[in-house]
Amino acid sequence: MSTSEPARLAWCKSSYSGNEGGACLEAAHTPGVIHIRDSKAPARARLAFPVAEWVAFVGYVTHA
Repeated sequence: MSTSEPARLAWCKSSYSGNEGGACLEAAHTPGVIHIRDSKAPARARLAFPVAEWVAFVGYVTHA
């Protein structure tokens, strides 16, 4: 996991987040990497995960 980020990413927020200003994550994808940031503080540190690790994490939390 890393906080480095390419200069331009196409960030997207879940349609489940609504417009209430809640705790939301935004995600962006580059070849082999999923980037995650806090939608309320987009200038703060970001995380980057290899796609395989992100898929394993999502699979775990959706079946837990």
